[in-house]
This record gives sequence, structure tokens and C-alpha cells, in this order.
Amino acid sequence: MKLVIISGRSGSGKSTALHVLEDAGYNAIDNLPAGLLPALVHNALRSAGQRDTRMAVSIDARNSAADLQRFPEILLSLDRLDLDCEVIYLDALGPTLVKRFSETRRRHPLTSDSRDLRQAIEAERELLTSIADLADLTIDTTQLTTPGLSDLIKSRVTSRGIPGMSLLFRSFGFKFGVPVDGDLVYDIRCLPNPHWVPELRALTGRDPQVKAYLEESSDVHEMYEDIRRYLETWLPRYEQNNRIYLTVAIGCTGGQHRSVYMAERLGAHFKKTIANTLVRHRELEFRE
Repeated sequence: MKLVIISGRSGSGKSTALHVLEDAGYNAIDNLPAGLLPALVHNALRSAGQRDTRMAVSIDARNSAADLQRFPEILLSLDRLDLDCEVIYLDALGPTLVKRFSETRRRHPLTSDSRDLRQAIEAERELLTSIADLADLTIDTTQLTTPGLSDLIKSRVTSRGIPGMSLLFRSFGFKFGVPVDGDLVYDIRCLPNPHWVPELRALTGRDPQVKAYLEESSDVHEMYEDIRRYLETWLPRYEQNNRIYLTVAIGCTGGQHRSVYMAERLGAHFKKTIANTLVRHRELEFRE
């Protein structure tokens, strides 16, 4: 049996993620009380027989605080069962969540006469800490569109048919904020910047002219080799520690040239040995 638990702050895209899983054949349940999860799984296992059962549940701040605090204990009880369980946690920067609620005019589940929207969003972070700390995969949806999030869930969760680690290289721009889902973050702003070359400014790190410019620099090759060697040394250790997902975030100033080039180059290299290797460019995808 395959169980995916979706959680995260309100407005981060949990409903989108759950709908993607439902479309992929998962039995989906929204707003499940965490205390009922063991009984739900036991019943599903009894009913499944030899069938390949896939279930996705959303557990979030609409739960009671007591059940959320018990989540580590509840999850531990599932380890003794015959199932493959993953916890996916979605989040976004506070101002982004405020903007999303303002646009939809929905009521946040934690707002009250004494707590405004911003306070509710921050309180929700504390309330969900017990789940966030145990997440196998954390996704920062700050710069993701709904189609972009759907694509990411499909590529990292529903389409992951090959055993082994799912490795994601994500480029980003520091001036737009560091991704909250980066397990390893590399700052490559010390490398030559194509932005200051007029004929390269409008291009990206995927264009041949930018690649040629960067590859003239020995610093670029040295940075690539250092990151490559580090990952080749330590990725097997992460995998031995039962890490299913790992996101390597690579940042330059604007997320258009250097980080895109480096993410593409590293992704091409590790794809040869890790089949579940993906490359995403946060600022380019948001712009597109």
C-alpha cells in the first residue's frame, strides 16, 4: 500500500497537490483528523488484499492541536505496517500567503476576533511544526503557478516509478528569496555575471552564448567540480539514511544565467547515475 500525507500552511497549494494525486489514481481524503489515520490505514490494508492500493490524505491546521502534536507518534505507529508512506509538506512565504487569501477572499481557519490574517498565518507555522519536521519532501510554492505545482507533484511523486532517490536541482535568484525547500543551498554569485555583458543580458543559462561565456572562466569549472565531488561523496550517505527526496538549490543574483547554467550542467551529469533526477528553474518558470 502507498500512502501520501499532504500538509502545509493554508494557501500553499495543498488542494492542488491532492487533486493531482486523485487524478493519478489515489483515493484522496481532504481534512482527515490525524487521530483517525491509523484506523483508516488498518482498514485499507484489510480490504486491499493483493491489490495495489494508493491513498492520499490531507492533514492540516483544521485538525485539533492535540492531534497535530501527536503526529510523530501516529506516524511512528504506521512504520510497523506493510506500507510505503511519504509526507509532503507545502509552504510559501508569509506575504505570498496573505496575497493569495486577499485575492480569493477566503477565511483562514485560524483567524478570529483577536487574530488577524497575518497572525493566523504565523500561528499556523507553529501549529504544523510537528509535521513539517518529519516531511520527506518540502515544496516552496512561493513562485510556483498552479500548473507548475501540478507538474512538480506529477514528476516527483506520481511518476516516480524508478526506485531510489529523487534528486532535484533548482536554480533561483537570491534577490527573490532563498527557496524554503532547499536541502542543500549553493551560492554561486562569486562567478562571472553574464548580466553585465549587453548581448547576453536578455539570454539565460540555457543559451549557447551564455554557456560559452561561463565556460571561459576557470572559476566556473572549479565551482562545478567542487559541487559535483561533494554530491557524489554524500548523496549515497543521504540515500543510506532513507532520504527519498533531495533538493539542491543553486542561487545567483537574479536566477537567470549562472544558477541556470550550473543546475543544467549538474543535472545532466547526475542523470547518468540517478534516474530520478530533475532540473527546475524557479525564476524562469515564474516568468514564463
